[in-house]
Amino acid sequence: MSGSPSSLSSPSVELKSLQLCDREGTESADSGIGDVDDLPVPQQIQITNITCDSFKISWEMESRGRDRISHYFIDLNKKESRKENQFKHKDVPTKLVAKAVPLPMTVRGHWFLSPRTEYSIAVQTATKQPDGEYAVSQWSEIIEFCTADYSTIHLTQLLQKAEVIAGRMLPFTVFYRNQEQDYFQEPSALYRSRDEQCSRMLPAVKDDSGSHGSPISGKLEGLFFSCNTEFNTGKPPQDSPYGPYRFQIQADLLFNRSTNLYFGDFYCMYTSYHYVLLVLAPEGSKGDVFCKEILPALDRSNNPFLSCTEEEDGSLSFRHAQDVILEVIYTEPVDLDLGTVTQITGHQLKSQSTVNAKKDPSCKICNISAGR
Repeated sequence: MSGSPSSLSSPSVELKSLQLCDREGTESADSGIGDVDDLPVPQQIQITNITCDSFKISWEMESRGRDRISHYFIDLNKKESRKENQFKHKDVPTKLVAKAVPLPMTVRGHWFLSPRTEYSIAVQTATKQPDGEYAVSQWSEIIEFCTADYSTIHLTQLLQKAEVIAGRMLPFTVFYRNQEQDYFQEPSALYRSRDEQCSRMLPAVKDDSGSHGSPISGKLEGLFFSCNTEFNTGKPPQDSPYGPYRFQIQADLLFNRSTNLYFGDFYCMYTSYHYVLLVLAPEGSKGDVFCKEILPALDRSNNPFLSCTEEEDGSLSFRHAQDVILEVIYTEPVDLDLGTVTQITGHQLKSQSTVNAKKDPSCKICNISAGR
């Protein structure tokens, strides 16, 4: 017999942590829990409505002993070992107790759930006894599921945080992209973001840098560009972590009236520098269609990060935020003959590379409450 589903909405339960202890066999080893009782065992567990920090859970049970159930015990474990867990807070128990409520129920908690992370889960039913201890059922089967990416609601929260620190806008005229010399000059099939003939730069899948819940990591294809300038010169800096050779292209060739602008991420890497990731996608392109569904759109002429404004004479002027480092993904191929390649004179600061860089989960400036 199945648990009684809620006809209107799923109850959201407040989960209280028990003493963390490894589950052995089918009996619970937590203190305050008595012998295994003849209570119904949860069967055919269903996980639905998965978000980055919540899910709904339901199961079926025999009718025998159901009226005695007062609590559910949920054993939730990240599939990786704890040493590999870079996003979950330390010393947070994964064995949880909730009062018995109609099923399905919503399990919600950013302090023990991380976005796009695989978990295993098992459930016990329990009854609280007069002495304060619990009698419990056998453990259910173990099932696995994966939490979701950030939704547009979560990304909008990140966007609002980024707006606070963006600072004033400075003018710029070019986008630029640094690489090693061979990338620009040697025909080769080794570069995934360039064709074999060394004539075009090709979109490549974005790495896992930035927020762990980013919906574009590992999915969106594009080319990374920069546009930040030095305050005292108004020109691009002469240092770069990505290589001593720089491709420069006039800003209006990538960002114009036919280009849509999206907010992608806001993060830092255990430093005082903060990064804002933006996406430039030509109207109607594959990247534009993808971003429309999952990313907050920005007004190209009126936003605090990257603007394109039409002047009285019809020309376009461009500005970038001063107090954040902008990473701009352009979603289409770019011909190398549309720009110039020159060698920069500064240092190659590899420590500032954001390739697969993980976000600092403790930073109060760039984190939101829905996981890290």
